[in-house]
Amino acid sequence: MPSSVVENNFRENRLPHIWCPGCGHGILMRSIAVAIEELGLDKDNVCVVSGIGCSSRASGYLDFNTLHTTHGRAIPFATGVKFANPDMHVIVVTGDGDCTAIGGNHLIHACRRNIDITTIVFNNNIYGMTGGQYSPTTNTNDFATTAPYGNIDKPFDICELSKGAGASFVARGTAYHAKQMIDYIKKGIVHKGFSIIEGMSLCPTYYGRKNKKGSAVALMNMLKDNYVDVALKDKLPEEKLENKQFYGIFRNEKMPEYTEEYKKIINRVK
Repeated sequence: MPSSVVENNFRENRLPHIWCPGCGHGILMRSIAVAIEELGLDKDNVCVVSGIGCSSRASGYLDFNTLHTTHGRAIPFATGVKFANPDMHVIVVTGDGDCTAIGGNHLIHACRRNIDITTIVFNNNIYGMTGGQYSPTTNTNDFATTAPYGNIDKPFDICELSKGAGASFVARGTAYHAKQMIDYIKKGIVHKGFSIIEGMSLCPTYYGRKNKKGSAVALMNMLKDNYVDVALKDKLPEEKLENKQFYGIFRNEKMPEYTEEYKKIINRVK
């Protein structure tokens, strides 16, 4: 990472971070910092909001206006910031549990409102910070501390969920596809409306160990091998798509933005 990215975007006195060796969250956090650096945003006009969990520690390391809020409530806190200052770039950093379990209702309503917030979900398919419980994105039959005999739930597809709820920009990257992740975050930030970028991460400590997935390198190779660019979906033969997941941009549409629509009501009342 260029030293300027660290100096301009991180609280160096808070480093090194606390994430386990091999965790993918550091790569995803770097993607946010590089995206902001490459966009040339005024750091005083950026606010990073997080909830609770491994992912949500990122707000403490990033040197912007930051809020480390309560479990599942990052999006409503961010909504308040956006209403107070509609010109500010508001970025939510959240995890799969924080965002789609206790925070799931907030997610779907932010999507349907199309408020101009960029939400980045660090998805490692597990509750990493609190002991390795299964999350709404843990795959069926996978193991966790709260599913010692296998998880019987079907996992959420965060991108499909967000599309269905009305988000106007939806994308997925991975810790392996780091360059693409930076690009998706940049596009999400400049998009006028609710943007959600899912970043597939890896947790060797809880998810990998419980499911005998091997080392952090093996988990990273799984991201490399299992994810295919959605742009190739209609170009590859079916056998090459079997059991594959997709990264890429799934929706990028222009829709009325919530704070702008709200301002129209205020102006009419005046």
